[in-house]
Amino acid sequence: MKRILTGIQATGIPHLGNILGAIKPALRLAAEPDTECFFFIADLHALTTVRDAATLKQNTYNTAVAWLANGLDVDKVLFYRQSDVPQVAELSWYLNCLAPYPMLANAHAFKDKSGRLADVNAGLFDYPVLMAADILLYDAQWVPMGKDQTQHLEMTRDIAQAFNNCYGRTFVLPELRMAERLMRIPGTDGKKMSKSYGNYIDIFLPEAQLRKQIMGIVTDSRPLEAPKEPDTVFTLYELLASPEQTAAMRQNYRAGNYGYGQAKQALFELILERFKSERKRFDYYCKRPDEVESLLAQGAAKVRARADKKLKAVRKKMGFTR
Repeated sequence: MKRILTGIQATGIPHLGNILGAIKPALRLAAEPDTECFFFIADLHALTTVRDAATLKQNTYNTAVAWLANGLDVDKVLFYRQSDVPQVAELSWYLNCLAPYPMLANAHAFKDKSGRLADVNAGLFDYPVLMAADILLYDAQWVPMGKDQTQHLEMTRDIAQAFNNCYGRTFVLPELRMAERLMRIPGTDGKKMSKSYGNYIDIFLPEAQLRKQIMGIVTDSRPLEAPKEPDTVFTLYELLASPEQTAAMRQNYRAGNYGYGQAKQALFELILERFKSERKRFDYYCKRPDEVESLLAQGAAKVRARADKKLKAVRKKMGFTR
């Protein structure tokens, strides 16, 4: 049986890129035979940027609701909040003592800010080690993630191997599981869709607000009658459409007399149809916070039992008596 682990940082409602690039692929993996899945909300990771307690709590809740809205079945996966499993923080310290400084200093997230060290906190610098603890604590074998995260998985494998070399075989070396077609979801400006860029599409917005986001997608200035090349609107449409719908849209682009406004309207209507059930479930869970909290607590209780067993083995290998 393959053990799969993935998480999404608690930065608010996951946008279309998160859903297509992480949530949906993870749920498809969970539906495969002979898999055991650990899906978590990375609220500890979010502390590197989120300072307001109420915001962190709401972001965590919104992330959980989005997973449930997209069809996550808590009876088939272990679904939990990262901070409800304190064992991950303890393991993180043990792994820190085997993680070389040059490796962490080479991490992309740190290097991007290394010119402004006053903006870098220890949590950001140590982010890869906490991620390693998330993965290694459960002996995860497959880790679905985007291309921009592959360096972290390589670090996880290096840290695990260092521990195994020092204390004897203890951790499984995880492998990457990547959905090639969905490695990069473009945002409304053509860059990678990201909350930090402000270019995301929130599929759970009320219809009028959702349509406004989609109509804001940046396009070129070609006139209505001119043939057009596939662009951001087309790419997003293709990710959601059937082959027949995609072929028709491509023909519209090539033929001319088809405006970008029409393409955006088609994308809007496709999103409403494609995510009709998800939007309905999102509204359901938004009105039932106690139910969401109960589901997270149940998942955490199951995961803590697994974490205790692994951490006990780690402590024994390291010479701790309890």
